[in-house]
Amino acid sequence: MEKENINANASTFANDEIDLLAYVRKIWNSKKVVVRSVLIFMVIGIAIALLSPKEYTATSTIVPQLGDSNSKLGGLSGLAALAGLNLDFGQQNSADLSPIVYPQIVSSVPFQLELMDTPLNFQDFNEPATLFDYLTKLQKPSVLGTIKKYTVGLPGMLLRSLRGKPSPNASSSSNPLQPINLTEEQVAVQQLLDLMVSLDVKPKEGYLSITVNLNEPVATAQLALKAQSLLQKYIINFKTQKAQANLDFIESSYLKAKKEFEQAQIKLAIANDRSKGFTSGLAQVETDRLQSQYTITFGVYQELAKQYELAKIQVKKETPVFTVVEPPIVPWERTKPNRVLIVITWIFLGGLVGIGTIFGKEYLQSIKKKWKDDAKSA
Repeated sequence: MEKENINANASTFANDEIDLLAYVRKIWNSKKVVVRSVLIFMVIGIAIALLSPKEYTATSTIVPQLGDSNSKLGGLSGLAALAGLNLDFGQQNSADLSPIVYPQIVSSVPFQLELMDTPLNFQDFNEPATLFDYLTKLQKPSVLGTIKKYTVGLPGMLLRSLRGKPSPNASSSSNPLQPINLTEEQVAVQQLLDLMVSLDVKPKEGYLSITVNLNEPVATAQLALKAQSLLQKYIINFKTQKAQANLDFIESSYLKAKKEFEQAQIKLAIANDRSKGFTSGLAQVETDRLQSQYTITFGVYQELAKQYELAKIQVKKETPVFTVVEPPIVPWERTKPNRVLIVITWIFLGGLVGIGTIFGKEYLQSIKKKWKDDAKSA
């Protein structure tokens, strides 16, 4: 029985080996098809590798110090991070901005509108140009971009031409009661910014990494620096928003109380000067009344002055500090395109297409033969 099983397994292995050799023989007999396909795809790959636009990458790494609320469990959080746990978010103050929200800030419309207005230095221009003007007016389209525009993007161009050009009534007003209305060009640049600027949050390690990709090295570093400063500004504004509102309220009350105190002080001084050498009871009553008013306004002024100083200290206390571990550096080596990898990938695709063509033809021939045999038998 065991001998029969061994023989059966051996015959199955022999059949599989014969089938594999048959496939290899078919490919070898039609090797011209494979070689021709590989050569065609290799030429396409070389063309794409040479015509693909260059891309440079600049990275900025910062460590936000978000205040005392997270520092209370700093040691315990560090030990928990080693075990794969994160205790910082559980103990996070309700006024804190979670690091999970940071990427949403980078992709928000106000943030991207400020990036669009950033002046950058480009090699082909003597004067700085904003990123929006460069992407919409000044940038020369690449060969591959032009081909894509008039092939894949042709239906979209036809649809836009049929709909007509919308009126340029964009509004980026700071009025919170007015919605932001973007133009078609701003929407296109915004989609490009989603690909250009990215934020990687490492909550366990405690740092943020901003990555910017652009086609010129100096402009790439400048845009990364601008994105870094804007992110810091947005986080600071959110973190200190409540304390700043309290400071503004106390400041207005303090200035009003100061003005009233100074007026009461002047009125009391005038009354004292008038009452010198007089023993009139009416003058004494007036002086006492102004003295009481002066004492009340002075007490209010003194108390608001203390609260005003405390509010300023609170704003400073809640303002997060950012430590820049790795500032943006001008990259002089491109990150894309990887021309060798592009050519190898296209050569591999060419081989697959060539082999698929060989067996595809054989499959079509078998279908045609079966079709004819069925027609004759019918």
